[in-house]
Amino acid sequence: MNYWLFKSEPDEYSLDDLKSEPGHTGRWDGIRNYQARNFLRDKVAEGDGVLFYHSACKVPAIVGTAQVVRAAYPDPAQFDAESKYFDPKATADKPRWFCVDIRWQSEFARPLPLKEIKQNRALAEMVLVRQGRLSIQPVSESEWRLLLKLGA
Repeated sequence: MNYWLFKSEPDEYSLDDLKSEPGHTGRWDGIRNYQARNFLRDKVAEGDGVLFYHSACKVPAIVGTAQVVRAAYPDPAQFDAESKYFDPKATADKPRWFCVDIRWQSEFARPLPLKEIKQNRALAEMVLVRQGRLSIQPVSESEWRLLLKLGA
């Protein structure tokens, strides 16, 4: 089992939006960064844990957890000319972009702000601290366990 941090702008898709989906399950799509795409396509697997992170908001923070319930498959938005995620270079034979399905698991008792994460020396090597802008990023098991404790 691997662990991940998935970033989303809460006005675009929040933890509450995921929770309100049928079966608390939604498609994590719209990824248009090659490094993040490669993680989704090649590394993220069914059963993996996800930290749900709200970004581009007043207080960026980890707000809860989810679990991957369907591994990577071609993002249907890349084929939809009406979608903001349309990619004219993508074909059914050679999709360029991928998505996964995740299921809501829990909310943190309190949001865990980025500022607090950066102040914790045990998290100094976390990708979120070192390479903050990446929308899909790996989290080590020790980071995962600590973050769950801090968010409790």
